[in-house]
Amino acid sequence: MALSYKARRRWSLVILLIGLPIYIVTSITIMNALGRPPMVVELLVYVLLGVVWAVPFKFVFRGIGKPDPADDTQ
Repeated sequence: MALSYKARRRWSLVILLIGLPIYIVTSITIMNALGRPPMVVELLVYVLLGVVWAVPFKFVFRGIGKPDPADDTQ
């Protein structure tokens, strides 16, 4: 099921404004519960978590910064 451009824009806002903060808090909570690993390992985990969250939503964010392809007035 393909989402329209407007639907993808709306979902991208929901993901960025609601989903990402929840993901950040959850990631930090889990890391704190596991104890403090060495700084290099902790940095690697946070960098990995910073990239991994976007992978499932790649199709939502693709082309959002460009004009609406269905809008012929531009």
